[in-house]
Amino acid sequence: MENIINKSAKDPVCGMTETPQWTRSYVYKSITYRFCSEHCLIKFKADPQAYLSPKSAIERKPAAPGTFYICPMDPEVRVPTRGPCPKCGMALEPETMSVADEKNPELIDMTRRFWISLALSAPLVGVAMLHMAPSLLSHSLMNAVRWLELALATPVVLWAGWPFFVRAKNSLVNRNPNMFTLIGCGVAVSYLYSVAATLFPGLFPAVFRDSHGTIGAYFEASASIVTLVLLGQVLELRARRATGAAIRALAGLAPTMARRVFLDGQEEDVSLDTIVPGDRLRIRPGEKVPADGVVIEGASSIDESMVTGEPDPVEKKAGEAVIGATVNMSGSVIVEARAVGADTLLAHIVALVAAAQRSRAPVQGLADKVAAWFVPAVVLAAAISFSAWAVFGPPPALAYAIVNAVSVLIIACPCALGLATPMSIMVAAGRGAAAGILFRNAEAVELLGKADTVVVDKTGTLTEGKPRVASVECGAGWDERRLLYFAAGAERGSEHPLARAIVLAARERGIAFPECTGFSSMPGRGVEAVVDGRRVVLGTEQFLAERGIESTRLADAAGRMRQRGETVLVAGIDGIAAGLIGTGDPVRPSARHTVDQLRKEGIRVVMITGDNATTAHRVAGELGIVEVRAGMLPAQKAKAVESLQREGRIVAMAGDGINDAPALAAAHVGIAMGGGTDIAMQSASVTLVSGDLSGLLRARALSRATMRNIRQNLLFAFVYNAIGVPVAAGALYPLFGILLSPIIAAAAMSFSSVSVITNALRLRNVRL
Repeated sequence: MENIINKSAKDPVCGMTETPQWTRSYVYKSITYRFCSEHCLIKFKADPQAYLSPKSAIERKPAAPGTFYICPMDPEVRVPTRGPCPKCGMALEPETMSVADEKNPELIDMTRRFWISLALSAPLVGVAMLHMAPSLLSHSLMNAVRWLELALATPVVLWAGWPFFVRAKNSLVNRNPNMFTLIGCGVAVSYLYSVAATLFPGLFPAVFRDSHGTIGAYFEASASIVTLVLLGQVLELRARRATGAAIRALAGLAPTMARRVFLDGQEEDVSLDTIVPGDRLRIRPGEKVPADGVVIEGASSIDESMVTGEPDPVEKKAGEAVIGATVNMSGSVIVEARAVGADTLLAHIVALVAAAQRSRAPVQGLADKVAAWFVPAVVLAAAISFSAWAVFGPPPALAYAIVNAVSVLIIACPCALGLATPMSIMVAAGRGAAAGILFRNAEAVELLGKADTVVVDKTGTLTEGKPRVASVECGAGWDERRLLYFAAGAERGSEHPLARAIVLAARERGIAFPECTGFSSMPGRGVEAVVDGRRVVLGTEQFLAERGIESTRLADAAGRMRQRGETVLVAGIDGIAAGLIGTGDPVRPSARHTVDQLRKEGIRVVMITGDNATTAHRVAGELGIVEVRAGMLPAQKAKAVESLQREGRIVAMAGDGINDAPALAAAHVGIAMGGGTDIAMQSASVTLVSGDLSGLLRARALSRATMRNIRQNLLFAFVYNAIGVPVAAGALYPLFGILLSPIIAAAAMSFSSVSVITNALRLRNVRL
């Protein structure tokens, strides 16, 4: 097929008379889609000559892989089917968040069980109150009442409460005791005891009977416990669904339709999932950008606040990138799609937020250790309570013993303890994404607020990262155009901001530079390549000296350029220093405020840059940064971060380039600028989508608010159980004659979990 394609005299779509340059291809189901240099799409089947028109050349991409389900309290649990978590018994949630607020079968089932159990439990409690006046009822009527209680309680316990018994059994089989272990035991004991008292009253000794000779039954307690736990589950599931609102809102930003522009000038509205890279799309004023791409025609201002969190629209013209799901505010533009579907920035944001929501913060370790011992400790407390009441309690002692033991089992809820951290992390990750702050994991959320040292790169972090060529100094026998010709040809294969500045300068001067060969890059030092058969080396003086190129005769000119605040690159061609290229990069308007605010918070700010000392100190002086380490290679940046860590510092490192990646990975918290390189963002644990350092202040505010919220949740869970268990065991009875009903214990247990989730949801409204 390749041979036939390459023999084509002209492109069958755009009519190019020269051999088409196939810039990229897309293969799906043995069909190859190719793009020529004019962005035309051709679809080849078995017969390469038989192409289809561009309008019919697109097929849907393969469907997404099957959904897995995870537990919000135990993220390591990942199974292909929905159901309860085998470890904690909580309802599992989809690993991937859907745009639509899909119905939750678990919530539907629990809601149905709750309403039916409530309809049966309410009259059951009313009937049970008749036992408060036994002298008013005959013996036969009392028996009838007892049988009515049995009839009302049985469907509630055995049907509505069946999921709790299944989860309790699974917890014992899997050797992971949890809240359902306690609930199952408590409900089973109270219900079976009541059934036995109803069916076989003659088997009970006198110690079980009250002053009227009646054996107490607790049908209303067992049914009410089930009803209240079901209510707690319904409220919890609804609250947990709310934690995904932010990520669903993000996923829902993408439009469902796009307007594809064909080569003959025709336009057609098509479904977004039919768009492939290379398609040309028209975005009219007020419409959303369908995919990540580059403007190839027109100019407009784009509102990127939905993705970056920055409110001001960004001006876009030909050659500039646009982000999918942002809004075109004014002019009509044509965009060439570069990334679609799961490859777009928005899709990556959604995936990153989902991963962060599933991760564990280090502070969760304390809760995990406590939870591991919690259920056995509660069972032991229930056993002690039963024994104490059976031996020292008033008559009927054994009845009191059973009631208080059940209350202890029911009120102790490890669920609140386990939810304290993950619920806060889930909400914080969604809140951060809405503000243009992406946390890779929960550890980053925790550590960023604790950081006492912030290390910042200069280019692209403190400065705008869009340098421009400010001056060119040529050596003997060279002129500016020839120097830029070779320099731009060599830098064409680099994605460094300085390389882009040189390429742009050549294009602005109308210099047509060729493709290079043998390209190699040394991050932080320079590049070398072969351009028109000549060896070109471009970088620092040290980089050229290592390759045998002497540049001392240009030292005075380089010094003058650096005094002006320019970053200087030396160009060596065929072993001779041909000239200097000076680039200027303005400081970000928000950088000074960010640095000042960090210092007010007691944060140590250190600039680490690969640039020379003169330029670095000029920028540092403008921003009020005292500590500067200049001329550092990527490995040296990482060692500098490690040296600060050895001093006992918690270090956050902010950068945007390939040369920052080792330092970002070495820091406790790596912070990547959204407009930087892919490797920088992959090495970092936090990404500021807008690329503005001021996002660091918002990220720290969110981190501190999240940790404060987690501490509140943990404190509530600990205090609740520290008070609730002794009260349920009867600690207040000797002094005040107060006993805690199992019904009240069940209500308190449900309230504890819901209150933790409700507190976590407050993070959705935290001001950043």
